[in-house]
Amino acid sequence: MKFDTPVLDPPFNITRASHTVLTAKDIEASKYFYTELVGLVVSDEDENALYLRGREERGHHSLVLKKSQGPRKCERLGMRMLTDDDVRRAHDWFNAQGFKAYFVDVPYQGLTLHVSDTCGLPLEFCAEMVAMPRQMYGYDKYKGAAAQRADHWQTQSSDVARSADFYHPLGFRTSEYTFSDSASGGLDLWGIWMQRKGNPHDIVFTNGPGPRLHHFAYLLRDAADLVHACDVAGALGLNHDLERGPGRHGISGAMFIYFRDPDGHRIELFNTHYQHIDLEPPIAWNLKDPRRADQWGMPAQEKWFTEATEFAGVAPADPILNAPLPTLEKFLEKAKQVA
Repeated sequence: MKFDTPVLDPPFNITRASHTVLTAKDIEASKYFYTELVGLVVSDEDENALYLRGREERGHHSLVLKKSQGPRKCERLGMRMLTDDDVRRAHDWFNAQGFKAYFVDVPYQGLTLHVSDTCGLPLEFCAEMVAMPRQMYGYDKYKGAAAQRADHWQTQSSDVARSADFYHPLGFRTSEYTFSDSASGGLDLWGIWMQRKGNPHDIVFTNGPGPRLHHFAYLLRDAADLVHACDVAGALGLNHDLERGPGRHGISGAMFIYFRDPDGHRIELFNTHYQHIDLEPPIAWNLKDPRRADQWGMPAQEKWFTEATEFAGVAPADPILNAPLPTLEKFLEKAKQVA
């Protein structure tokens, strides 16, 4: 596959996944969820917006919640660039390629660029953000999962190969992908894990109605924090917000839990990523291999596959590939038949 050969001299330098901008109907309810259970730190807030960051993060925000009474939406996925010159080069490059890119003013950020990818997913790029004190050593103030930093997004794409074609020339390297044998003799691409910062992924595209945001993820210190988060959810009466896990993925090898916030946005809390810095070939997973999703733990419920957050102003398209979903409901039905 062409994704085996990374682009080592991209037109500008994207460094990592940076921040997620979501809508929230009740800012106070969301604040309680993200500070008491997830363990994020409040950087700033007013009646219309809440800015949060992980305990080890220096940047002003990695999660922005904007008050809105409509259906839940993701407004933007924010990526960092190395310098303002990279942001300016990106502006010129995207417009030269036929994408409408424009500068905007965003609170607590420096020069900021807006553009949408080839499937309509809205992106935001900046190189500078107001610096805040790291809170990683304030152990006496740790709450809930004590999330340390934002790590990645998983999105659904109606055409995974088309999405990958947009990010590959920008220097995103493929760490892992899922495939099936195509009727034409090639491969059908069902999912792709792409990164800029040297671990398995900054952004993931999986087959489904899209573009939609499936989840955003924060790194925890260790497996004990995963279990502690479940205990805290129970103590706070948020136990029903636990959607999946604990478990361990085959792809990336991470231990994980997934929660749904008060608006239904899905967040993953995880640990144990490997490095993907050297120029090594990506890992390929056949769609038939059940270990790709779960090394251990129960399969996900059907809603984990079918429910996701739409992007503001973007109507999802139907996926070009279709296959049965390996759901918990099917697993239990099969087990019942065997018994």
